[in-house]
Amino acid sequence: MTPSARTLAFVESPVQLLNVLEWAHLDRTDPPPPGPLLDGVPRQRKRRSPPAGEGAGAGPAARAPAGPAPLRIVVLPPTDPMSRGQLRRMAGLARDEGHEVRWQEARGGRLTPLKALAALARDVRAAHRVVIGDPFSRYVQLLLTLVRAGELVVVDDGTATMEFAAQTARGERLVRWHRVGGGGLPGRIRELAYAPVSATARRRFTAAGAGGRRVEVFTSMPVTVHGGMSLRVNAFAWTRARFGPPRLTKGTDLVGTSLVETGVVDPARYLDAVCALTREHGVTRYFAHRRESPEKLRALSEATGLEIVRPDLPLELIARRGPIGRTIVSFPSTVVHTLPYALTGTGVTVAVCDVDPDWLTGSASARARSFLAGVTDTARDVHRLPAQAAPAAG
Repeated sequence: MTPSARTLAFVESPVQLLNVLEWAHLDRTDPPPPGPLLDGVPRQRKRRSPPAGEGAGAGPAARAPAGPAPLRIVVLPPTDPMSRGQLRRMAGLARDEGHEVRWQEARGGRLTPLKALAALARDVRAAHRVVIGDPFSRYVQLLLTLVRAGELVVVDDGTATMEFAAQTARGERLVRWHRVGGGGLPGRIRELAYAPVSATARRRFTAAGAGGRRVEVFTSMPVTVHGGMSLRVNAFAWTRARFGPPRLTKGTDLVGTSLVETGVVDPARYLDAVCALTREHGVTRYFAHRRESPEKLRALSEATGLEIVRPDLPLELIARRGPIGRTIVSFPSTVVHTLPYALTGTGVTVAVCDVDPDWLTGSASARARSFLAGVTDTARDVHRLPAQAAPAAG
């Protein structure tokens, strides 16, 4: 095993890879103190806003100071082309930082997951520290059953980190907040067959099941760690050091969401909401989520006249590089927590529009309404749009 593989990271999305780079940057410049953390007294750093203008003026050529060995980052790509394209570009940035990147297909064919597991098993068992981007991923949970590392780090996979912290604190099984039961009898059989794997993975994050392992959560989200977990705040120091400050445009930009694609929000209500926000706030560009369908984006463009932008990198990097609007409007999502960090000191205002409960579909999970409200309520340094900005039911 090469020295770089002493720390092994698994990512499945561009945002996860970005946050691994943020974690590696902070670990080089501000590593955690040595010693076990799973002793019932978590080490939790104080949340703070970064100083205004911090990182401003630093160009892409800047480099982090020398520190621990680079990571080996294993990319487990999804099948959709947009995610794969963004992941390849993020992989290039990771290599520029000196990290080793391995592209490992784990989806697509019946035997592909098993082949990937066999290819990764040795490195997983030998790693001293394992970094993961999605504790809800079934494939990552399967890999966690092989982990012998003394340190386990969970980096942000967006707002899902909030649910991860809450569910592990309550001792619940890990289930995504928007997921609802389905699949009939075959689905229930699969759930029962997979339950032991999920339970083993969940125990990796608890003091009782970690066996003296250090467990750290690295996040921009407002979470409270429990047991012996430690917390380090992701203030997007790497992003601010590498890119920007951005040139600001006069218009307003709107950030799209995949709430329609996940079955949470009704498509017609979402279209109405985008139309209303465009009229009220002078929106000129719509930054599409990588999971938004071409058909939906075409309908939005025809109804609003907005320029549809499909970013080739996570929005935090796109916004930091610019040009970007002086106001960025978003529905409840990860960016209402991350963009204030990434754009601190730039003069950009981030505004959030609540999701009206009437917009939810009949198949939305019972947790969806309170979770989306919590995403908005806990956002820092954002402007709350008035309720009348949302369209009336019709």
